[in-house]
Amino acid sequence: MISISKLLCNGTAEGDGLRYDAADESTKPQITRRKQRRPVVVWNATRQCNLSCIHCYAGADLDPAPGEFSTVEAKRFLDQLADFDVPVVLFSGGEPLVRSDLEELIAYAADIGVRPVLSTNGTLITPERAADLRDAGLAYAGISVDGLPERNDRFRGEEGAFDAAVRGIEACLDAGLKTGLRYTITAANAPDLEGVVDLLVDVGLDRFCFYHLDYGGRGAEIVDQDLAPAEKREAVRRLCEMTIEYHDRGEEIETLLVGNYADAGFLVEYAREQFGRDRAEAVYDYLERNGGDPTGERIADVDYAGNVHPTQFWQGYSLGNVRDRPFGEIWSDESNPLLSALRSREEHLTGKCADCRYQSICRGASRLRALTVEDDLFAPDPQCYLTDTEIRAGSVAPGGTAD
Repeated sequence: MISISKLLCNGTAEGDGLRYDAADESTKPQITRRKQRRPVVVWNATRQCNLSCIHCYAGADLDPAPGEFSTVEAKRFLDQLADFDVPVVLFSGGEPLVRSDLEELIAYAADIGVRPVLSTNGTLITPERAADLRDAGLAYAGISVDGLPERNDRFRGEEGAFDAAVRGIEACLDAGLKTGLRYTITAANAPDLEGVVDLLVDVGLDRFCFYHLDYGGRGAEIVDQDLAPAEKREAVRRLCEMTIEYHDRGEEIETLLVGNYADAGFLVEYAREQFGRDRAEAVYDYLERNGGDPTGERIADVDYAGNVHPTQFWQGYSLGNVRDRPFGEIWSDESNPLLSALRSREEHLTGKCADCRYQSICRGASRLRALTVEDDLFAPDPQCYLTDTEIRAGSVAPGGTAD
């Protein structure tokens, strides 16, 4: 994740220590006071979902899948994460709220020291369920809304999904749960960007996570609906401008970008353009601490059947199964050729990525998009929108020094 609000507005958040080794700069309680050494783990707790979203990376279905963890197996898996010192487990799906034992598992994760957070479509959250999640120890609920009512409902395959998600957001906020928006930007919903943020700020939301479309699961079937790189750049610029405008008005919203580390180079360029060289160098320094695309290193996924993946979007490749070996052993086994390649990708990147001046804060961005479009793990991410001038002769060079 890349925090626009921190980098451009000096905002603070509970993830500053985790992402930037900047816990001491924050006024808010921290997830951890040091940059993460172990991956955040996304757990697809079920493949079942009450919606049929066109971009679902997990290929969720209306029915549960065979092989899903029992409560006992799920706790055994959570123990593996605790043993490996995983800082955060993200309960995802499918739709995790279809599991009747979700609150029990959230409470168990919290008790063993793994911070439990939730990714949900929000439509099943009632005031009573929100209170139960809070009481179980849920630290954060990320609720997906992908446009204003008409576009969101078309995206999610269910009329009324937008209104139900907003009711879920309101229920979480009323229960005192930290809650945020998850929004995947595509050509189909980009026009609704400002409208969704304005509406949900009025509801009381102050955290907004904007995801680039990655090409996994059903997302690989709608590559043609992704924004063109120039349009993607404009959408990111709009998010930067919107965040600054809110902060200038005293609304300290937290805005984050997820899934395309070309954003890192762009934010350095944007900071130089808007605020000057010193801010650009500070932004570069934070992003260098952040470390670029985290796939196979600082993010991991375990699906409903126990298969481990380099990221939640890359479910077509399994590194092993936690029913056979503990998660920590699988994640530490660099004899796996894909895991080894991802962790040494700088040695293999080709094309404009090979000598890009922003390589250390981007690391080639999405290897899955490159593989899907170019059939080459180390080709440039087709959604890189930086110009040749920025790549070759940008204003801030690696290490934070200006030309």
